[in-house]
Amino acid sequence: MDSIKMIKDLAAAFGAPGFEDDVVAIARQYAPTGSKIVEDNLRNLYICPKNEENPNLPTVLIDAHSDETSLMVQAIKPNGTLVFISLGDWVPNVLPSQKMSIKNLDGQFVTGVVATKPPHFGIDEGPLSIHHMVIDIGASSKEEVENDFKIAPACPIVPATVFEHDTQRDIMISKAFDCRLGCAAVLEVLENIKDTPLGVNIVGALSAQEEVGIRGAKVVANRVKPDIAICFEGTPADDTFAEPHLIQTRLKHGPMLRHIDRGMITHPRFMRFTLNLAKKLGIPVQEAVRTGGSTNGAAYHLSNLGIPTIVIGQPVRYIHSPHSIACMEDYHNTVRLATEMVKALNAEIIASL
Repeated sequence: MDSIKMIKDLAAAFGAPGFEDDVVAIARQYAPTGSKIVEDNLRNLYICPKNEENPNLPTVLIDAHSDETSLMVQAIKPNGTLVFISLGDWVPNVLPSQKMSIKNLDGQFVTGVVATKPPHFGIDEGPLSIHHMVIDIGASSKEEVENDFKIAPACPIVPATVFEHDTQRDIMISKAFDCRLGCAAVLEVLENIKDTPLGVNIVGALSAQEEVGIRGAKVVANRVKPDIAICFEGTPADDTFAEPHLIQTRLKHGPMLRHIDRGMITHPRFMRFTLNLAKKLGIPVQEAVRTGGSTNGAAYHLSNLGIPTIVIGQPVRYIHSPHSIACMEDYHNTVRLATEMVKALNAEIIASL
């Protein structure tokens, strides 16, 4: 499997929350040959690499969300600029002057630029927010936007970022590493185990609308009813701004396993199983205690009768921005860890957690 090409294709795909169709279409292309693939009305994608499930075995869910932090057209000003809202959390300061891609009513992409008042006219609005910004597509009137550009309220918007990979330094730069790196990891783990005898059933899921409230994961949990869950995330690296003693997510130091965040206390026995396995196999991992953030794990661990859940985070610098930084070394270690976890899990181990 060409991991770089898959990551590039997934990261470049347009996938605003609720509009994940392009990501799902690409994921289908990389699913293991012969997989059973199902897509629901929310655009959640389910992949069973062995096609048939054994009813006597427990089910392991491997999840990543397919959407990305995005924007949406709220209104069109008389001068032809677009007022927008946020789909997910942005730091407003990263948006001005960024190129954006708007999907119009015909499904075509229109490029625009996030605009703020130039300094020549005075900056007097106070702290910067998206309420001070518009997107300029080069139009001069509301009518031109509607009739020529075919843009209307509710059209989704994502950064128009070009994926880059520096092979010499093992660095990738792109939008949407949160969580297209996770989507790639789901697909590669499924490929790795498709011909391996396992003590569990495995279902891969690319879930929708995580960035606006872990919505797709709730549907996935109800449909799959897994016995245990592994969630991939593009997790914020803190190695360029935290105090040295608080750095817990460094680039090129392996996946991050979080013990706690705002939405979940990670199942301690499942965490210990994972840490022990990583140590035994020499897979580098990082441990983190977080006071903020949340993932699909928050939905899964409270679903059904309670699902032991762990989050494997791939370190990403500057997530929720048009340009994030990650590395392939961390990706490969993430895939290796999850693959070995799936191979090691069985009914006895899951029952003991």
